[in-house]
Amino acid sequence: MATAKRPTIKDVAAHAGVSKSTVSLVLQNSELVKRETREAVCASMKELHYVRNRAAATLRGSGTGLVGLVINDLMNPFFTEFAASLQMEFHQRGFATVIANCDEDPEIQEQTVRSMLEHDVSALVISPAYGDTADAFEAIHASGIPALQVLRRVETGGRRIPFFTHDYTQGSRLAVEHLLGQGIDKIAFVGGIEERDITSDRMSVYLREMRERGLPITFLPGRPTRRFGREVAAALLGDHPEIEAAICFNDLVALGLQAGLAERGRMPGRDFFLVGFDDIEEASLAYPPLTTVRCDVARFGKLSAGLLLEQIEENTAPPAEQRLAVELVVRGSSRR
Repeated sequence: MATAKRPTIKDVAAHAGVSKSTVSLVLQNSELVKRETREAVCASMKELHYVRNRAAATLRGSGTGLVGLVINDLMNPFFTEFAASLQMEFHQRGFATVIANCDEDPEIQEQTVRSMLEHDVSALVISPAYGDTADAFEAIHASGIPALQVLRRVETGGRRIPFFTHDYTQGSRLAVEHLLGQGIDKIAFVGGIEERDITSDRMSVYLREMRERGLPITFLPGRPTRRFGREVAAALLGDHPEIEAAICFNDLVALGLQAGLAERGRMPGRDFFLVGFDDIEEASLAYPPLTTVRCDVARFGKLSAGLLLEQIEENTAPPAEQRLAVELVVRGSSRR
């Protein structure tokens, strides 16, 4: 005689019309769940005769309220600051965070995502690597857990995963206006991989303003690293001696370029002008201090956590896309 199948969290979730993560929160007696939702889940448990397997729940992680965070490059201080901010916000709300670095490798990303899902994380935040990400996002879709793309957006097979980032186009405008407003119009854009959305966003206004003014466009693409910034200094000065300022894809490129310029006797803020993006901590500590587009990492991490918690608590997704305003912090590297 066949033994009756023991009801699972999935069965309870389907019966109550909520997500697995919501059932997990009810089992934890979490205050994040609305009273009506809690009552509906408890009623489904009673009707299905659900009995919690605490040992299995602990192994899965569902009893601890785990949130998965997959980051494309934790070596970049900007992403490290973001991950720390997000983790602390989830901690304040009773969730533990498991953080993984995929090192810009889509295969590692897929393996990491699947491992997190196997351990039954309650939700997932991902700043994705570029490349073939279809399998990773298919696994996220199939799991049905709340998920959020942050800072970068990749193709998700036509299935919507909410996206939250900064208003990089606004940042591009602020940087260009700052330099042009000082009479500096021989400007290059340095760093960033061509044909990626984030690169297009960060240099969009630069391209438009230079074209409208009939000024030459100088774009030196490359990996957004300090090493690239330092190495490109020779090419910038050698091949484009007329250039007097650079807007850099991020602060790492700008700090590397600043070092490369200094090696060649060019002092940023005196005879060359630099603007970065992100405002990592080192930007204010460099000499001269780096002018940069500030993307408030602490606030962004807090708001990202809030968007995901809304999905967990309300079982409703946030808007398809949201962008957080940025500001320009003017320091010594770009003042005449």
